[in-house]
Amino acid sequence: MNCSISGEVPEEPVVSKKSGLLYEKRLIERHISDYGKCPITGEPLSMDDIVPVKTGKIVKPRPVQAASIPGMLGMFQIEWDGLMLSNFALEQQLHTARQELSHALYQHDAACRVIARLKKERDEARSLLAQAERQIPMSAPTVATVTASTLSNGKRGPADEDMGPDGKKICPGISSSIIAELTDCNAALSQQRKRRQIPPTLAPVDSVERYTQLSSYPLHKTSKPGILAMDILYSKDILATGGADTNAVLFDRSSGEILSTLSGHSKKVTSVKFVAQGDMVVTGSADKTVCLWQGSENGNYDCRHVLKDHTAEVQAVTVHATNNYFVTASLDNTWCFYDLSSGLCLTQVEDASGSGGYTSAAFHPDGLILGTGTSEALVKIWDVKSQANVARFDGHVGAVTAVSFSENGYFLATAAHDGVKLWDLRKLKNFRTFAPYDENTPTQSVEFDHSGSYLSIAGSDIRVYQVANVKSEWNCIKTFPDLSGTGKATCVKFGPDAKYLAVGSMDRNLRIFGLPGDDGPSES
Repeated sequence: MNCSISGEVPEEPVVSKKSGLLYEKRLIERHISDYGKCPITGEPLSMDDIVPVKTGKIVKPRPVQAASIPGMLGMFQIEWDGLMLSNFALEQQLHTARQELSHALYQHDAACRVIARLKKERDEARSLLAQAERQIPMSAPTVATVTASTLSNGKRGPADEDMGPDGKKICPGISSSIIAELTDCNAALSQQRKRRQIPPTLAPVDSVERYTQLSSYPLHKTSKPGILAMDILYSKDILATGGADTNAVLFDRSSGEILSTLSGHSKKVTSVKFVAQGDMVVTGSADKTVCLWQGSENGNYDCRHVLKDHTAEVQAVTVHATNNYFVTASLDNTWCFYDLSSGLCLTQVEDASGSGGYTSAAFHPDGLILGTGTSEALVKIWDVKSQANVARFDGHVGAVTAVSFSENGYFLATAAHDGVKLWDLRKLKNFRTFAPYDENTPTQSVEFDHSGSYLSIAGSDIRVYQVANVKSEWNCIKTFPDLSGTGKATCVKFGPDAKYLAVGSMDRNLRIFGLPGDDGPSES
């Protein structure tokens, strides 16, 4: 018997108690769930009115078309034709989708090009506007300030004595009163250093060994990534970074927010330093200029002076311990000593030996010694009072990328292509050399922490050493991988009490390493 709904022999036959009709179980169950009545008689019907019928195994008869070879060939031909038609329709849909995708990609590429061009024009316009805003109001005050400062030193005004016979600018020189100020500062700091003790709040070695990356902050532009310089204002835990995107950025680590972006240079910012309590910032750039930025009540920083005494890239800026003077070093083979309040270059010192331009510079903690590194692998020590080269260290390979004095006043660390060398300033000799990387990987940065207890090195990774004495071994207590993916960590700096380590790399991110739980805000 056949199903009353499908007309085929049922696989699971059931019978209605009311009508006696035979159904396929799955079909009548679906009909009852949808309509609640018999599909044939229209009477109300429920699943309780359905009785299963027990039968032997049912073998479905073959359809008529499958009973002969010609019939089967006809079935196969129909199936093949249907398959070909379906395949043709799919190919048409694929072709249409490809055309639409190609058109969309073309529109997207064109839109990206337009956006990139507009962004470039916007950035150029902003840069030009910022330069114009600073140059227009600064022209008259700058001349007046320089004139007053020059006259106060007993010299004639710039109109009479600005340039010498060789076309070079004449500097008033470091006066005896300034030398006395530097000497007094040196005496006070030297006396304090004799009583200096390691602060109890300094991070211990076992804590530094457990440092890991806490956060990463994208501070600079993606178009020209790279953080080239860094400084930390310990009293407020504020960081300053100089980037390849021509900007310097002031960043509050505790809140995780950018406080100010200093835009004014036309090329990469190679050096950045805080002055005193952070109310002033000094930046040096590859555009041959140095900018003095003054903080305002609204939190922004305005450019007070643009100094153009150098004729090549400014590679380093270092601030004297009095916070009244600073030095800039340039690839033009000169370093300049400036008065911070007026922006006046008091003296410009050129090395007659012509040993290459300066690539790094740092004041000794006491302030009467200046250390400089040159592009020809020399380290030179200068007496600031007489501007005389009192010592020079050789032995490096490649440009000296960084110099750092220890707070104990005895050790000098220098970094170059071949690694890091430690110098004993009492005996003027090298007592230890670190070569952490291969010959194709230069060491980019070296830095003592503020207590003089740790030494950090940056290159293809970041390494922290425990400071010892001349004869003892300096152990590497922690190695951090370069997480930027660029293989080039460019600058490294210890935070207050070495509680964290700030690292800049050739991507645009500032990374903070420390103990989990001691960090500021989470990664942004």
